Amino acid sequence: MDKRAELGLVGLGVMGQNLALNIAANGFKVAVYNRSSQVTKEFIEGKAKGKKIVGAITWQELAEALQPPRRVLLMVKAGTPVDSVIGELLNVLRPGDVIIDGGNSRFQDTVRRQQLVQAKGLLYLGMGISGGEEGALRGASMMPGGDEEAWHISRDPLLAAAAKASDGKPCCTYLGPGGVGHFVKTVHNGIEYGDMQLISEAYFLMRTLLGMEPKDIGQIFAQWNQGELESYLIEITADILSRDDEISGKPLVDVILDKAGQKGTGMWTAQEAMELGVPAPTIAEAVFARALSGLKSEREKAAQILEGPAVLFGKDQAAFVEDIRKALYLSKICSYAQGFAILRQASSDYRWNLDLGGVALIWRAGCIIRAGFLNDIANAFQRNSDLNNLLVDPYFAETLKTNQRSLRTVVAEAALAGIPVPGFGSALFYYDGYRKERLPAYLLQAQRDYFGAHTYERVDRTGAFHTEWGK
Repeated sequence: MDKRAELGLVGLGVMGQNLALNIAANGFKVAVYNRSSQVTKEFIEGKAKGKKIVGAITWQELAEALQPPRRVLLMVKAGTPVDSVIGELLNVLRPGDVIIDGGNSRFQDTVRRQQLVQAKGLLYLGMGISGGEEGALRGASMMPGGDEEAWHISRDPLLAAAAKASDGKPCCTYLGPGGVGHFVKTVHNGIEYGDMQLISEAYFLMRTLLGMEPKDIGQIFAQWNQGELESYLIEITADILSRDDEISGKPLVDVILDKAGQKGTGMWTAQEAMELGVPAPTIAEAVFARALSGLKSEREKAAQILEGPAVLFGKDQAAFVEDIRKALYLSKICSYAQGFAILRQASSDYRWNLDLGGVALIWRAGCIIRAGFLNDIANAFQRNSDLNNLLVDPYFAETLKTNQRSLRTVVAEAALAGIPVPGFGSALFYYDGYRKERLPAYLLQAQRDYFGAHTYERVDRTGAFHTEWGK
């Protein structure tokens, strides 16, 4: 019996360490390597002591510690570090071995790296992983794509370490060729941006327009988490709003600077949507909202110059809170519809043959956007695998029809009070734009033809037409 390790793991940051512990706890022996040998030694003598984990100090030691075909999972920072590690591994691995990139790489980089590795006779997977530190340790959502043979060779430890949904199914499945795994992870993060922005706007309306205290709002979020909004992000929001600052004694959210960071994946989603010609305004607005938050000093100065309306609300508070709940759910539907439309178009353009219902299923547990709502999305694609947009699925269409007044009320009240809700607003306008049989684009196209002779199509005959406007 071969006593060598069944999986290699490179990169012992918190995610890498937790994933190694997870895989080992599921019965697979893991060989680990880190650029700093001291980190490797501390991990082996500390958290990994007594577990099915061995350390390697050199690249050659890592290769020799692994059973063939060797499977090596990279948990290193996206970008040039991935290329550097691949270069080292190509010196010690052999044809038929597998390299798996588990970082947040751009899918175009994954395609390039797969071609490089294939030229050397090796196999490659680009695998998005979501779930943070806890997910890495207890079960994450994993999104592998690339060589199908590489998936068959590597799937056992990955399936074992993946999160399990309520029906027991692992939140990990082979998604298709090329860079599809990392593309799906990118869109996951874009949807995550939208979710977080919408939740923040719901909180901001209750805090600013209704004057409610954070703890009271937190209790509302906890109640919402028992219904159709049930999700990890709603759950942690309720927890966040229950916390007081240990230094000042104030609600913790009140002492956190209103300046949000971002690592780029949300921006990539918006960029890919534009490249594919897919409207994704809620995801894009979530990215822009973070960028606007970064202009903190400019906003402070502008607040002394630019005036807005008085923040007044004289209606039934409980009824408006219910409107906010419904608005949040409908906006979430619109945001996810945009994300899945991006996936659908990319699958068509890049010939991935992506199972959109399957994507929804592997997001049900482990990942940041995990929610019961994803079962409804999976059901929609099960009813119609060729569904163009989630909005026209019978279940979601009826939900939007029944509750859209709440979203309109929330956006209108926010506008009248001068409270920015770009997430809610963009979701509403996306819905209204998608349901309009005729949009004012005809005037826009006439303008393009006027100044640039770009031509236009007609509603009553086929072909391209041009008008000599100046004459």
